[in-house]
Amino acid sequence: MKKRIAKIERKTKETQIELVLNIDGEGISNINTGVGFLDHMLDLLTKHALFNLDITAHGDIKVDDHHTVEDIGICFGLGIKEALGNKKGIRRFANASIPMQETLANVAIDISGRAALVFNVNFHKDKIGNFDVELIQEFLESFTTNAGINLHVNIPYGSNSHHMAEAVFKGIAKVLGEAARFDERITDVPSTKGIL
Repeated sequence: MKKRIAKIERKTKETQIELVLNIDGEGISNINTGVGFLDHMLDLLTKHALFNLDITAHGDIKVDDHHTVEDIGICFGLGIKEALGNKKGIRRFANASIPMQETLANVAIDISGRAALVFNVNFHKDKIGNFDVELIQEFLESFTTNAGINLHVNIPYGSNSHHMAEAVFKGIAKVLGEAARFDERITDVPSTKGIL
């Protein structure tokens, strides 16, 4: 079966991003965004979704990380959308509960063609190292909007912000990898509308 691969380039006055995504991969990543914590989160996502992901980004991080994180979310969303193609034969839905020490993340996804993000995560700090935690939601807003995905992320309990962020990205990895998988019983687009 043909590998589902996307190549995305985005160049603005604020960022330059090149992304190559293989959603039928082995969990191999080569990520260099200039934002260390985001690199770590995307490496986790790649590993646990069994995607292959290469990202090179140059952004105006001398200002702050916002534009770089947002634009990588845009590119990742566009990459997922392009790699999925017409979505014929995919499972479409998935959910996962991911523990990370004292934290639990509940994540659900619908690759529906309609964008929505529900993000019920209350971080206890404004920063993880030098990374502004509010940029996690910013990344996910950009990602879901450009991928056309419904994503619900809930953390009912947790105290360590790093653990909470890891649980979120591992949860997204598991549901995205599962929902994008082919099911041999699904011979068409998984929708009564006939299109996603």
